[in-house]
Amino acid sequence: MLLCTDVGNTNIKFALYKGEKLLMKLRFSTNRSKTADDYAVDLYTIFRINNVDVNEINGSIISSVVPIVTDLLGKAIFTVANVESLVVGPGIKTGLDIRLDNPGAVGSDIVCMCVALKEQYPCPVIVIGMGTATTILYMNEHKAYCGGVILPGVQISLDALTAKCALLPSVSFSAPQKAIGTNTADCIRSGIIYGNAAMIDGVIDRFEAEAGQKCTLVATGGFAPHIVKFCKKDITVNDDLVLEGLRLIYEKNL
Repeated sequence: MLLCTDVGNTNIKFALYKGEKLLMKLRFSTNRSKTADDYAVDLYTIFRINNVDVNEINGSIISSVVPIVTDLLGKAIFTVANVESLVVGPGIKTGLDIRLDNPGAVGSDIVCMCVALKEQYPCPVIVIGMGTATTILYMNEHKAYCGGVILPGVQISLDALTAKCALLPSVSFSAPQKAIGTNTADCIRSGIIYGNAAMIDGVIDRFEAEAGQKCTLVATGGFAPHIVKFCKKDITVNDDLVLEGLRLIYEKNL
């Protein structure tokens, strides 16, 4: 089995693959204060709960946007499964054509997403990643990653709004029945839900205008299912893009 690990700013996602088959997914919070031993205990416990035989894990690959956690997880995985982890970064074969000013500065999560996109979807493609940050990225008809936009994520925006405006309350993350709110809580919810949906539609329009053609539209990340259903565009939700990209990259480096 292959263990794929996606380290984000908020969550760490694990997936176990047998060949191309996804066997299971796990998730727990990213904690920069934990030690390698702490993570090893977490992993071992989760595997035991899910009846995973760690002796069957013979490969591991990590994508991380939190450098301090990368090495800790590598050590934890070695402790639990006795396998060295491949880390997505410079020197790793990805097969991805990156047409940016500084290709080496592209985050490993974006690389993994794009590798999965070029294999699984017709290009040109626009992908919306909705995690701690929101990214909207463009790959052209030649399957080259050409850039995009990065902006504050949904939760960051909501937290900043309620933290910086003393009279605005914290609200639950749910869509109001109508866009025109008639109370403060619904006004905030409308701004977060419908505002983000409209922003995504608008950026897609701008990307397609610059590209001169319609694109395949894909969204991923924890907030994607909650937001894109209110978009006017037809957007496919795929929460496993980074994990699928990790699997594909591992195969390219065997």
